[in-house]
Amino acid sequence: MGAKPVMLVTGAGRGIGAAVAKLAAARGYDLVLTWRHGQAAAEATAAACREAGATVELIQADAGDPAANARCFAALDSRFGRLDALVANAGITGPASDFLDSTDATWAEVFRVNVLGLAATCREASRRMATGHGGRGGGIVALSSRAAEIGSAFEFIHYAATKGAVDSMVAGLSKELAGQGIRVNAVAPGMIDTDIHASAGIPERIGRIVPNIPLRRMGTPEEVAEVVLFLLSPASAYVTGAILPVGGGR
Repeated sequence: MGAKPVMLVTGAGRGIGAAVAKLAAARGYDLVLTWRHGQAAAEATAAACREAGATVELIQADAGDPAANARCFAALDSRFGRLDALVANAGITGPASDFLDSTDATWAEVFRVNVLGLAATCREASRRMATGHGGRGGGIVALSSRAAEIGSAFEFIHYAATKGAVDSMVAGLSKELAGQGIRVNAVAPGMIDTDIHASAGIPERIGRIVPNIPLRRMGTPEEVAEVVLFLLSPASAYVTGAILPVGGGR
């Protein structure tokens, strides 16, 4: 078991999660990376991290599945025996729709992954990092969204509601875990240049929203990753309970 710090990044196969993993590898972390869909992309992310010097454990896991969550942490314990940072990035939008056309199934699935999955992952990670449980302390960064404040009317109210829950969880956990040596923060991205919009079935959304962004462009996954790594670094040692918007002013 090495002396390098260990980070768990959920949903690390592509997009923001992949960018976080690659930057963390470059900054000296060993990594446990999970992915749900897109094996080739996940393996490419893991390969890039290894090339940067990281030891990587790559695990297929649905963030909202308790059995998969248990397998993930068992693999972490076996491979590294420690955890120093969690980036809880895994999440889904569900299909875009007006609220009146949304279904119970969509609401249940998005909450299962984005809220219940997040809670389970944070709980298991905290048990390993908490100084009162023999851990070294550490940091958690959850991926929220500007949707939590904006509300995403006519498209993603179900998704926005889950990110509001993420913000509430971060507020509570930051207080409860501070005495255990764990800082808990969130990053709230806005329009980021990933495939999430096309995956939700509305690729044209980009053209509608970008003109309303004060910086007049989408952000990049790498720009979000820089903020995530800042929140896990000694440079932010007095920051906990923060929800930092990365939305170009929107």
